[in-house]
Amino acid sequence: MWLFLFFLFWTGLMFITGYSVVAGATGRLLFGYDSFGNVCGKKNYPVEGAPLSGQDMTLKKHVFFMNSCSLEVKDGRLVSTTLCVSSCPEEQLHTLEEIQLFAKNNGSFLCVYNLNSANYTQNPHADSLCPRLPVPPSKSFPLFNRCIPQTPECYSLFASVLVNDVDTLHQILSGIMSGRDTILGLCFLSLGLSLAMVFTFRLITTLLVHTFIALVILGLLFVCGVLWWLYYDYTNDFSIALDTERENMTCLLGFAIVSTVLTAVLLVLIFVLRKRMKLAIELLWVTNKAISSSPFLLFQPLWTFAILIFFWVLWVAVLLSLGTAGAAQVIEGGQVEYKPLSGIWYMCWYHLIGLIWTSEFILACQQMTVAGAVVTSYFNRNKNDPPDGPILSSLSILFCYHQGTAVKGSFLITMVRIPRTILVYIYNTLKDKQRSTWARSVFRCCFCCVCYLDKCLRHLNQNAYTTTAINGTDFCTSAKDTLKLLSKNSSHFTSVNCFGNFIIFLGKVLVVCFTVFGGLMAFNYHRVLQVWAIPLLLVTFFAYLVAHSFLSVFDTVLDSLFLCFAVDLETNDGSSEKPYFMDQEFLSFVKRMNKLNNPRAQREENLRNEEGTELRPIVR
Repeated sequence: MWLFLFFLFWTGLMFITGYSVVAGATGRLLFGYDSFGNVCGKKNYPVEGAPLSGQDMTLKKHVFFMNSCSLEVKDGRLVSTTLCVSSCPEEQLHTLEEIQLFAKNNGSFLCVYNLNSANYTQNPHADSLCPRLPVPPSKSFPLFNRCIPQTPECYSLFASVLVNDVDTLHQILSGIMSGRDTILGLCFLSLGLSLAMVFTFRLITTLLVHTFIALVILGLLFVCGVLWWLYYDYTNDFSIALDTERENMTCLLGFAIVSTVLTAVLLVLIFVLRKRMKLAIELLWVTNKAISSSPFLLFQPLWTFAILIFFWVLWVAVLLSLGTAGAAQVIEGGQVEYKPLSGIWYMCWYHLIGLIWTSEFILACQQMTVAGAVVTSYFNRNKNDPPDGPILSSLSILFCYHQGTAVKGSFLITMVRIPRTILVYIYNTLKDKQRSTWARSVFRCCFCCVCYLDKCLRHLNQNAYTTTAINGTDFCTSAKDTLKLLSKNSSHFTSVNCFGNFIIFLGKVLVVCFTVFGGLMAFNYHRVLQVWAIPLLLVTFFAYLVAHSFLSVFDTVLDSLFLCFAVDLETNDGSSEKPYFMDQEFLSFVKRMNKLNNPRAQREENLRNEEGTELRPIVR
């Protein structure tokens, strides 16, 4: 049923993809276009009512602004006339004679197409058909092939309009393109750090954990100090004049405040949970032993990450095509303007739901695969003879029997993410308008509640997937049994399990800290007229995503072991007739843990001796 609904939903996504290919014009966004509807660097088709449209611009790959020193934006679009030219003028042109000579020598015509270059100095309307004098020297920018003026005065005015006043998509892409080499290097740095953290957790010891936590604390304090120092440096830089530079300073302040609060919270948590460290280390040893029975679990995030990257690239390509799907309309002066087609916004929202649901489905498949492999290894009586191919066995069971479970679980997360996205959209839409303190408080409370619900559902889903792997039941039955089981056994070693997850989270924080520090150093010493806070946010997100993709295996294995342990206690009593599935090392760890929680031991014993069980593990 749910798999069929997911198939129907993807049929709609395929329709949107096909529509975007047919109706979209991504070339206008990637290559740029002139004021008459011609895409630069391409052969164009004529637009009815626009006599200067439909020209062959194969050799004219650059977008030239006729009044680049005084650009105007009206209703979110540039009013300035733009042309496709074969090359940008690299020297300043003071007169029409120099523009004419430039056209003769370089074959690049800077006046409107219907004015012959021989008449540049003779036509009485040349002032309105040719660029405003003097024409500043310019160079082609790598994004959209725009001719960017190089004189400080024009550059400042041009950047302040094009970067600050044009749509956000152009601003984000320009920031990314200007620092693309740095971004790529930082992404590889985060990948290397994540792999290093994986091997660190595989070789975890008491001394290593203490060293690791000390590095996390020093890294957080160091990054906070660097952020505040850079903010102080910006506030004392009197050369700041552009909005982009002021935005960089504002973003630095935001980064500094967030990192300071995060550092304070993590330091308090580390201090509170320090007494559980020894048990948490032993629990991670048990986790590593479970991973040793299926060592390829550590490489499982690679294919998940590759599939997600492929899907996200396809999703962005379709979104860009939808954004350029517009009908050409001829306006004053024979110029062409593109109006969005009706229904595009509805398609974009449908496309956004597809992004969330499909991404969550892919992640759910990863969680079910890891949980299935752990369950197969745990509920194996002969620990000296581990099962063959637990990952392949888990994958085959997933695709044959439990795809509907993954679809339903990911759909619940999507239903929480949609209100969260809508709240963010409404907040950003109304942030510049006058709103009362009460309204802002309501928005923040709603957003926090939705985020908390999302977190709880994710934890429930992960345990429900493990229960499905144990019993083979559907999602709702597994979720109900999981809640009953967790409520009975929550006092066993939930705190130790939480601290184990907390150490894994600190590993992700350490990767992000080092990556952000590298980004701060790289971007700060290249203070070009771009909002480098956007690339830094992108790098931060990517670093956390990579670290989460690799270290989430330990999270999933740890939570799966906890649930398997709870099922083992509910099903067996340790006698010769009903021995535990857990090995001796795990059993000795449980005994040491029970000694720590001695006041609760009797109550837990009573729970284990209750008649009936919620779950019956499959003996493998």
